[in-house]
Amino acid sequence: MHTVIGFIYDQFMETRLLEYFVAVADELNVTRAAARLYAAQSTVSAGLRSLESELGVTLFERSTKAVRLLPAGEELLPLARRVLDEVTVLREAAPESVAGFRGRVRIGTFAALQLLDLPGLLGRFRRRHPRVDLQLTVSPTGSTGLADDLVHGRLDLALTALPPSPAFDSWPLVSYPFVALLPRSHPLAGASSVSLAQLADDDWVDMQTGFGNRVAVERAFAELGIVRHIAAELAELPAVGPCVAAGLGVAVVPDLVVSDGCVRVPLTEPIGPWVVSLATRRGQSRRPVVAALVDEVRASMSAENG
Repeated sequence: MHTVIGFIYDQFMETRLLEYFVAVADELNVTRAAARLYAAQSTVSAGLRSLESELGVTLFERSTKAVRLLPAGEELLPLARRVLDEVTVLREAAPESVAGFRGRVRIGTFAALQLLDLPGLLGRFRRRHPRVDLQLTVSPTGSTGLADDLVHGRLDLALTALPPSPAFDSWPLVSYPFVALLPRSHPLAGASSVSLAQLADDDWVDMQTGFGNRVAVERAFAELGIVRHIAAELAELPAVGPCVAAGLGVAVVPDLVVSDGCVRVPLTEPIGPWVVSLATRRGQSRRPVVAALVDEVRASMSAENG
């Protein structure tokens, strides 16, 4: 693969073909990769053929139904990411002018959970730095989906509620303990504390698979060897309380979910805490615009919590 390395650095500023390659490697689908790059599918396909021709290797096995990364492609992928990261840093490293930073930052967040005024913060940032293209999105699979989007370069920054990962640079923003959320009519609603085992036979209300708080609760039940029955799976954490109050089941949630008709009871097990962090793929924080936005979010959270 020495020819690959040589090609990359010989053609350092001709990065479009590498962008095509990385997008297809991430998506394993040319159509989705083209949509992600705002390019025609035929252009991406032609770019891949050109890159393979230049390198003298086949990077993908392609059929009408699937795309699979071959060993040469697997070896090229981390190198290509590194070059694209370096090019992005170079493009954004010009001294800040009166117009502020420049570049693009794609940000992922949770739906319907306002831990901070992210739209207001991004609006202020954009007014100071009008040449920065800010793109905000949510993931239907919660923290797991946001983390996957970071790993595969579909996002530059994201709020996540997963344990720290060596793949990311991350900054904890806020922390909440886990509590049991019970209907007022539940037999244990007046208890001083409750264990997961005591709730094992209840119906449960929880988030959909992939959300950070469900990951933590599932891990705790797995360690106890308990299989629970989930009666309601939700896509928004604030919706848990009303479902519990309505008698659909019990829940274990971060201690920020409130609802009339529910009682919060401390847990005997040390689950959590539920920590929301701002994360980026390792190395991306060297980008001046990303570093500036991280500082903005952290300062805003400190001001709100201080």
